[in-house]
Amino acid sequence: MSEQHGDGRVRPAPLADGLHVVIGAGPIGSGIARTLAASERSVRVVTRSGEVSGLPPTVDTARADACDESALAKACQGASVIYFSAAPPYHQWAETLPAMQESAIHAAAQTGAVLVATENLYGYGSAGTLTETQPLQANSRKGQVRARMSTRLFQAHHSGEIRAVSGRASDFFGPGARQSQLGEQLWPNLLKGKAVWWMGDPDATHTFTYAPDFSRALIRLGSEPDAWGRAWHVPSPPDLTFREVLTRSAAIAKVKAPTIHKIPKLALRAAGLFVPIVGELPELTYQFDNRFVMDWHDYRTTFDTEPTEWDVALNATLNWWQHEI
Repeated sequence: MSEQHGDGRVRPAPLADGLHVVIGAGPIGSGIARTLAASERSVRVVTRSGEVSGLPPTVDTARADACDESALAKACQGASVIYFSAAPPYHQWAETLPAMQESAIHAAAQTGAVLVATENLYGYGSAGTLTETQPLQANSRKGQVRARMSTRLFQAHHSGEIRAVSGRASDFFGPGARQSQLGEQLWPNLLKGKAVWWMGDPDATHTFTYAPDFSRALIRLGSEPDAWGRAWHVPSPPDLTFREVLTRSAAIAKVKAPTIHKIPKLALRAAGLFVPIVGELPELTYQFDNRFVMDWHDYRTTFDTEPTEWDVALNATLNWWQHEI
């Protein structure tokens, strides 16, 4: 583990040497690549098309189907750390995501790289205050998928098949994060002074994770051998209600706080008949109808790390969206 200062603070660990391979180029994967490139690390991003825009010119790209074990292992050759941040379309999770992770495990086994997995909180299957020691007892389809994947990941680690670690985040937001509860269905309406829709209680306390903090945490976990073999909840700003997030955001953007409409669960189910992605949402409404808080005490005390402040994160997010609409 990292050395400690005399006052007990943890000294930041050096990044792992060698090649860092990022599977997936969504907001988290791209954030990992940009952060590593800024530290002058060797980085390769693997996607289905092999074409990724917006990355530094020093970042290499490769083409591979994440479900194809041999192709992905070839694209990961030479890796010292592999970050599994790929995700299929939301309505194809159950069929495709486990196969993607299995290919990533195979690639880590073939290369000897440590595998860092991007996870969420679906596997717990409950609201309230969530800690990493809670059992994975989800009843929802996507929650069960996540639970099985996490169990498989750490079985592979403890059996000696690979070395692995995961970071778990709550609903994330930030520049480039479109497919999120705080994403493309929210910010354009807020900036245009329109009403916004929410699929839960807007006054229920919720943890939201800033995407750049998530990316940085995954890099840190991959560089700390003593952190491997378990899941970690990643740094997130203080818990707020959805209404409080909107009020802060409106003040920063200098617009009127928008009206909030709650989306009825029946409406989600009806819309899901025509839009498959929407049909995946009703089973997750328990996370938004109730207090849903992620305890990340372990990460904070182990790595002496604080999240980006709300106003800083919201400023960056709003500035990005202002250029997108």
